[in-house]
Amino acid sequence: MEFEKLCQLGRAVIETEAEMIASLASRIGNEFAQACQHLHQCQGRIIVIGVGKSGHISKKIAATFASTGSPAFFIHPSEAKHGDMGMITKKDVLLAISNSGESEEIVSILPFLKRLDVPLIALTGKPHSTLAKAATVHIDVSVKKEACPLGLAPTSSTTAALVMGDALAMALLEKRGFTEEDFALSHPGGTLGRRLLLRVNDVMHKENEIPKVAKQATLKEALMEMTQKKLGMTTIVNENDELLGIFTDGDLRRTLDKHLDLQATGIADVMSKNPKTISKTMLAAEALAILETYKITSLIVIDEQRHPIGIIHIHDILRAGVV
Repeated sequence: MEFEKLCQLGRAVIETEAEMIASLASRIGNEFAQACQHLHQCQGRIIVIGVGKSGHISKKIAATFASTGSPAFFIHPSEAKHGDMGMITKKDVLLAISNSGESEEIVSILPFLKRLDVPLIALTGKPHSTLAKAATVHIDVSVKKEACPLGLAPTSSTTAALVMGDALAMALLEKRGFTEEDFALSHPGGTLGRRLLLRVNDVMHKENEIPKVAKQATLKEALMEMTQKKLGMTTIVNENDELLGIFTDGDLRRTLDKHLDLQATGIADVMSKNPKTISKTMLAAEALAILETYKITSLIVIDEQRHPIGIIHIHDILRAGVV
């Protein structure tokens, strides 16, 4: 019974916050659009400020703006009074978050912000508060009920501010025409960044690492090259270093079934012609798709003259974290 009671309490919190967040949709109107316009026209940075729990929310919102194409950072209003005001320029836009709209740390710096003449967007739960009245644009994020059973701990109110901040960031993302490629540039260490930024040239085996034999080579010579380069295959080229074919571990198994003489058999007689090739500028993710489609483990990278300039193996792509 105790477990069920705890589960009921947990569900009640989620249901309360969900209900409070749903009520925000009706407040997306002129004020929201005006705020988006100011943010879009910002020639500097978006400065986000808040105190206490709103400060934590402010940091997350600033991070969301920054990662979606809108330079932004958080400033604690107390630190602003002691020198960090110098970080705010006339080209910036200020986003202040305070449920009460009366946070002393924020209210005390309003005159200085007014002197800078920067647009001030306020997210508060009190439309008639000092901060709301001082703002260039005010967005109402008030909630009727906190999810805290005591009605004291900021829960629904902080979630509402966070959701509204996300709404601003996503609307701004769309208006800027921010793309997946742009997102990847902001997240080069993430999976998406690796998928959209990593090129074949970044992970392929090059120069002396490329297994290569001439078309006159014997099967034995080709096997020695495969063993030395350890990629389970070798390319076969003509006298102009143009790609003619490929010989893989799979080809070797099929060849051994025919009981051919390794020393007398020419590699040109047993190679696979017209192997799959790619260019070095292709995405590593595209190379992986080709490998998976044709159920092969290696691709030959060629230039415009069909010279082998690299080999990309499926293990290279997996090690790079593309998937």
